Amino acid sequence: MSKEQILNAIPHRDPFLLIDEIVDWSDSRIVCTKVFSGKEYFFAGHYPHFPLVPGVLLCEAAMQAGAVLLSKHMSGVEGKIPVATRMNDVRFKRVVRPGETIRFEVDLIEKVSTAFFLKAKVTVDGKVAVRFQFAVSAAPAF
Repeated sequence: MSKEQILNAIPHRDPFLLIDEIVDWSDSRIVCTKVFSGKEYFFAGHYPHFPLVPGVLLCEAAMQAGAVLLSKHMSGVEGKIPVATRMNDVRFKRVVRPGETIRFEVDLIEKVSTAFFLKAKVTVDGKVAVRFQFAVSAAPAF
């Protein structure tokens, strides 16, 4: 699916748009990918001689994928955007390097009013890099 669909679904833009492609998208699940080139600004200072994708950016990218997923659930809700409100049970399992294809799988677990509860799995070559759960609420877009 196209980059245009991502841009239409969430407010994030370069240099902080952290998903490249939507692989699969249903009402309760989304799968996205990203490849960091190694030229991104943060690699200059994040282990410069052994560049690693920061774990917080892996989490952010998964939450951006979740925001794309939730755009289907928030259509018709004017003046609101999805904002992360909680992260639970974050587990970093594998180092991610520039040039690797990162896969983000995000599942909607539950919706309560304007709060959404999701789980994310981030993998590279089928191996888990990060797992976590998170919550998102609809917040006013100022």
